[in-house]
Amino acid sequence: MSLQNSVADEAAQSAAGWRTGQVYTLAAICLLLGLALGYLFRGSQGKSAALTPSSQNAALQPAGDVPSMPTLEQMKHMADTKAAPLLEKLKTDPNNAALLVQVGKIYESTHQFKDAAAYFGNALEANPKDVPTRTEMASCMYYEGDVDGAITQLQRALQDQPKDANALFNLGMIKWRGKNDAVGAVAAWRELLKSNPNLEPDKKAQVQKLISDASHPQKAD
Repeated sequence: MSLQNSVADEAAQSAAGWRTGQVYTLAAICLLLGLALGYLFRGSQGKSAALTPSSQNAALQPAGDVPSMPTLEQMKHMADTKAAPLLEKLKTDPNNAALLVQVGKIYESTHQFKDAAAYFGNALEANPKDVPTRTEMASCMYYEGDVDGAITQLQRALQDQPKDANALFNLGMIKWRGKNDAVGAVAAWRELLKSNPNLEPDKKAQVQKLISDASHPQKAD
């Protein structure tokens, strides 16, 4: 998946095969809840910005005759339904890393982060140097509240690919938002810029803004 992929695109791709209305609903929820980590510039909000289950229905309830958006429980059911054929295949091929990643992404796109992390973890047992998957698992761990575990996974990813832009970006975000470690965050983002000199101008500008915000919090939005 390229750095340009949006949350909505990922949700739609992961939910391929569901009814059109369900796909767009999932994409909207991903945008509203701030599914931010995993790929560079899908967003910059951490778990603190996500709506809690108890507040979702009020926040996401549309007016008029528009059908209400699904709850997390309903999203879990949709994920289970979509994942069922893949899980059946895994019964005869339990170490198939590609299948495990597909299942993990289905659960991640519906905010079932604990389940997603478990499938990503199983995939990494079969293919431990899969840096994108390890980065995804770190994101899920972060959303589940395991900040230190997420950082450990990103550091492991960077051992395999020290220049990986997504891992460096997320490491900075988690250190900043999850650990209040602005110095560590800035170090990660500066390394990102140093090791990726051909980063697209708009993305470079966003990283530079994050560096400025973390370095001068009183000027942050």
